[in-house]
Amino acid sequence: MNRRPRALVAVLAVGLALLTGCTSDEEAPVTLAGVATDLPPCPAQPDTPAAASDLPAVSLDCYGGGTLDLTRAPGVPTVLNLWASWCGPCREELPLVQELADAGGDRLRVLGVVSKDGVPQGASFAADGGLTFPSAFDGDGAVMTGMGVNNLPHTVFLAADGSVAYFKVGPVHSLDEFRELVATHLGVQL
Repeated sequence: MNRRPRALVAVLAVGLALLTGCTSDEEAPVTLAGVATDLPPCPAQPDTPAAASDLPAVSLDCYGGGTLDLTRAPGVPTVLNLWASWCGPCREELPLVQELADAGGDRLRVLGVVSKDGVPQGASFAADGGLTFPSAFDGDGAVMTGMGVNNLPHTVFLAADGSVAYFKVGPVHSLDEFRELVATHLGVQL
């Protein structure tokens, strides 16, 4: 038998053993900075504590940069929409959330929170859906857990002082429904 193939197999086996010894079974976490996205950064928030609310005291990184800090007042009436790429009703609702963001102008802030999802999956879904409103990333679902909810979509209507004006469980079905909710709970006419 030719010794060359055995030597080659031995070298490959040693190389493979060395490589597997340097890696772990866990994948390295993907960071927001490592994912390309066209989403804008989350807007700066005033350095004003949020009024008492049922939201958890968390700060989340945003896809386009910046942070969403739920302990600080947004400064303007805000619609916070929790969504995920795996959520069927979210797929139907997100175009309406985008329409709301477009209609809101400077009178209403619309922010997304990608919940219990992966960084690349959220970014890819946002790109596929043509989303242009800022979205924060909450991979472990701290916001959902802190609010005691386990389904998506879920929309939170926040007053400028950060107090929760209204929780909407489940999808909104039209831009007119969003307009009515914003007018009723935030006093903003669109």
